Amino acid sequence: MTTRLPISDASYVAGARREVESLARAINLGSDEVARAALIATELSTNLVRHGGGGQLMVRPLPTASVTGLELIAIDRGPGIRDVNDSLRDGVSTGGTSGTGLGAIRRQSDEFDISSAPRQGTAVLARVWPGRKPVADAGVQIGVVCVAKPEEQICGDAWGVLPGRAVTTALVADGLGHGPLASQASQEARRLFMRGDASSPTATIKRIHAGLSATRGAAVAVVSLDLAANRAVFSGIGNIAGLVTAGGQTRRFVSMNGIAGHSAERFQEFIYPCEGPGLLLVMHSDGLSTNWALDRYTGLMARHSALIAAILYRDAGRSRDDATVLVLKRAP
Repeated sequence: MTTRLPISDASYVAGARREVESLARAINLGSDEVARAALIATELSTNLVRHGGGGQLMVRPLPTASVTGLELIAIDRGPGIRDVNDSLRDGVSTGGTSGTGLGAIRRQSDEFDISSAPRQGTAVLARVWPGRKPVADAGVQIGVVCVAKPEEQICGDAWGVLPGRAVTTALVADGLGHGPLASQASQEARRLFMRGDASSPTATIKRIHAGLSATRGAAVAVVSLDLAANRAVFSGIGNIAGLVTAGGQTRRFVSMNGIAGHSAERFQEFIYPCEGPGLLLVMHSDGLSTNWALDRYTGLMARHSALIAAILYRDAGRSRDDATVLVLKRAP
């Protein structure tokens, strides 16, 4: 789950730093990595206050087969940055400061990206890894935001990705309702998905449907992205939405009606061609409205998948629900 830290004024900065330090220690980062993460959190939070009019700092662990890193993303709806490249140079400031914030964040990060434009707000990504950044298992870059409904401690959504040399398969599950019982359903869907022994998205959905009968049920969707065959194969039950875009063509996914574990009468698989440049796939729970479009944003398709997920959550998230948005794109 993504930890969401609201930053509305300068009094929140120290608390955000302490929370990030605690999260970094909890995943056993070393003292150097903890210090770097804390500095990044301080700079990101300070920038949210000074330049963004407040915003959110989003933090999550990044587990891999070998190590676990930490991801920090700051999002705001402020005025945006007119010249991002210029703003990354030390000494450049529009707020009367020394102008070292973004440069310091980039230097302390093992992965860094930024998306900003006038009147579109700003999103900054920083990742910290213990030692060398791990090599990706597949040719797919993964970005995700998964947050609980405000005032809830447990998220009723879940997600999972099974990377592979030829095919990457992904799940988004939204347990019925909110809180612990919704989480129980979505986490069971994830457990069944992560077994990874089903022959197709539809076979996986059928197995999840059978396995959720003792829970309150969930909306569930599974997609297989085959980079070699230039196609996405999708199967879903309930209101998990999504699309795949490539070569200037965008195709929206179709889910069947029902609730996995209870009332699914029809299982169907859809094949979506995705040949050409700019391959990007998005799936999300109904914690996001469907009133978003990638082409509304300047240069967003070129940004890291984690920034794309965060920006879609920022601008289309519903505050009354758990929210998950998962983004896959061809790795650079």
